[in-house]
Amino acid sequence: MSRPVDSGFLAVDSGGSGLRVVVGTAERGPLARRASAEPVRTGAKGIDPEHFMAQLLPLVRASAAEAGPVRLTAAVVGAAGLATLGEALRAELPGALARELGVRRVALAADAVTAYAGALGARPGAVVAGGTGLIAIGTDLTGWRRADGWGHLLGDCGGGAWIGRAGLEAALRAHDGREGGSARLLACAQEAFGPAPGLPGALYPRPDRPAVLASFAPRVAGCADEDPVAAGILRAAARHMADSAAAVCPPGGEPCVAATGGLFKLGEALLGPLDEELARRLPRARRVPAEGDPLHGAVRLAAELSAGALALPGDETMLSVTTLTGD
Repeated sequence: MSRPVDSGFLAVDSGGSGLRVVVGTAERGPLARRASAEPVRTGAKGIDPEHFMAQLLPLVRASAAEAGPVRLTAAVVGAAGLATLGEALRAELPGALARELGVRRVALAADAVTAYAGALGARPGAVVAGGTGLIAIGTDLTGWRRADGWGHLLGDCGGGAWIGRAGLEAALRAHDGREGGSARLLACAQEAFGPAPGLPGALYPRPDRPAVLASFAPRVAGCADEDPVAAGILRAAARHMADSAAAVCPPGGEPCVAATGGLFKLGEALLGPLDEELARRLPRARRVPAEGDPLHGAVRLAAELSAGALALPGDETMLSVTTLTGD
């Protein structure tokens, strides 16, 4: 006797390191997952919908085969760059998912929203999401506010690239004999990149410059216990994060504040100052650990969407739901 077909969901996390996919049901939770290490391309139209689907479909079909008899009725796609580069994706992806997979309800979410959903769920508050870059996002459950996330040239203050760049600047100050330099960071920089005079040539032409800068952030954290310049950089990063969290945290009550993302693997050298700065800037907020990552957030939203409506507020660029009808 064949097993009945369950109504299922698809959850997708698309970022700089590739795609992650989960297939599951609201009743049974996640049933199968797959990942790809190739990021979705961006071009003249922003995030490329055709490349997105080409990357996605093999992962979904393999996951669906593992999950068993599941009919995908809802999908949540969390994508880096959706708010500013997602026009083509919003226009084309819901129809493509309906044609290829039969999905009729599609929610497109900025990766900051799935980070929020993963960290706090449907509670009012603020989340600082930190990796190579940095963004803060907050909600009172009626609308969204965001701060920073402007990229390594214009912002992302306190993120991995920001910390790495500040550490390399301190290294070059020491090389020049200027105030504010760090001999320890200079030694680390030369170990990582070669002689100090070659640093501009090693960094400026790189298309992955933000990631290269961020690769130096763990060196800064590693020096912080014994080097006051490195410790000061991490304190300044924590101050920037607290500023962004304060800008988006809803007024009134006792909102929750969480930090999520790979940047916080730097450990106590960053987390200690961050706790202190958040307590200073947001004394009424409750600092809580993140419950999960952006993929966990996409799964949460997808399970909600497959069972009914989303608890988090909709927004034209941050979190939009499309419902398709017809065969």
